[in-house]
Amino acid sequence: MNKPDITPAFTAQVEAIMRHASQTAIVPRYRTLAEGQIISKAADDVVTIADTESETLLSGMLADLLPEAQVVGEEATFADAAVFERLRDGLCWIIDPLDGTNNFAAGKPPFGVLVALADSGQAIGGWILDCLTGRFCHAARGGGAFIDGERMTAAASGEQPPVVALSTVYLEPVERALVLEHIAPHYRMVDIPRCAAEQYPRLVLGTNDVSVFNRTLPWDHAAGVLFLNEAGGRAARPDGSAYRVDEWERRGMIGAATPALWDDLAERLANLPGS
Repeated sequence: MNKPDITPAFTAQVEAIMRHASQTAIVPRYRTLAEGQIISKAADDVVTIADTESETLLSGMLADLLPEAQVVGEEATFADAAVFERLRDGLCWIIDPLDGTNNFAAGKPPFGVLVALADSGQAIGGWILDCLTGRFCHAARGGGAFIDGERMTAAASGEQPPVVALSTVYLEPVERALVLEHIAPHYRMVDIPRCAAEQYPRLVLGTNDVSVFNRTLPWDHAAGVLFLNEAGGRAARPDGSAYRVDEWERRGMIGAATPALWDDLAERLANLPGS
């Protein structure tokens, strides 16, 4: 099976599909969700009618655009974990129909739509839409990273100490104590936006210097990792290995605006007591 060329025309088609889903299923329901349209699906995790309708639209339209690609959507996978196996099967669309659902359900930004196209476990195209501002980020493997058509080069914030976006909420108590004692003093810590569609652009735009991710599910990270790496930053596993969408059970990743910032944080994490 031949890989599709991630041309500007192809990206324009993906963008149109994402904007249609946003404008049809998501934005009209912002701050208007009715009782029963927000459902708890796990501890501190919800799904809304906007998620499910957006995924239905995206899945159908992306499948029409590239029929030879499998489709892996967040909500379809939640309903049937066997859908994960499609990530091993050559070409595959990966869809987060509403990234930042908790923010959306609470009536606050940020939230967005994430789409990636992977081949044999590696993302070859990634697209990120901010539903409220309309900001559109995209990247193609070997083809650079762009925001609203402008080619981007990732930039550090220039702050000293550097800015790290890190949530300790998802850490075990021992891990949390180690991070606060050995990592926090070397950075200015800010909370995560709980939205990968916002976090990865922040690393490129000089808002945050580094970020640590615990869960690395493909719909949250496939597009963003490609976008950051193509912009000249670095996103990789803490041991330096590349992120692959078909390794969905692995945890842990570092994203950084520059390779030097990545190296510094990776070394500090590697040297934590007990590591």
